[in-house]
Amino acid sequence: MTDGPGPGTPEHRPADEEAPEAGHADRPEDAPEDPPEGLPGLRASIEALLLVVDEPVAEITLAQLLERPRGEIGATLRELAAEYTEQGRGFDLREVAGGWRFYTRDVCAPVVERFVTDGQQARLTQAALETLAVVAYRQPVSRARVSAIRGVNSDGVIRTLTLRGLIENAGQEPETGAHLYRTTGYFLERLGLRELGELPELAPYLPDDLPEDIVEET
Repeated sequence: MTDGPGPGTPEHRPADEEAPEAGHADRPEDAPEDPPEGLPGLRASIEALLLVVDEPVAEITLAQLLERPRGEIGATLRELAAEYTEQGRGFDLREVAGGWRFYTRDVCAPVVERFVTDGQQARLTQAALETLAVVAYRQPVSRARVSAIRGVNSDGVIRTLTLRGLIENAGQEPETGAHLYRTTGYFLERLGLRELGELPELAPYLPDDLPEDIVEET
């Protein structure tokens, strides 16, 4: 009786059966391939692209540029965002206005504010902030309605906000034909919001002497 191969003894392999190549035996069929020599990996490529954009980039755009599945791009973006937060980096990766972009972390605001001197940033006036708030919470809304809520003519301020890309034309009111206005994707980006539903509740900030009809509408 012939004994079989003992412990530690390689089993006899037919001559025409090739051994698996080193480094590929355990690779799953759906595992991402290593990038060609000299080219960056997926994570590095995403980081490089996000560093040069001036507005949020959609997952589908990154997928097309990098020729990778959208699901893989989305998963990688969320992994990077989680890592930056866990490591306490001075920046974070946020999904806002339908895309992804780097932002400085909130806790670093005092440092950034000291670096940015007065006058380097174009700030909105109080009138512009009031008008923008009315449009954000009442959109789509006409100029006349904005002026009625503020108690002062707002035509000039609306033109300024339109030129800055914070609000845009949203068609006409069927009854009066008046132009309607709404906020833009750039508005969401500047506030770090993904959608209008993330705007804070307005009621706690309303003045006590505001007319009742406006309070009810709000």
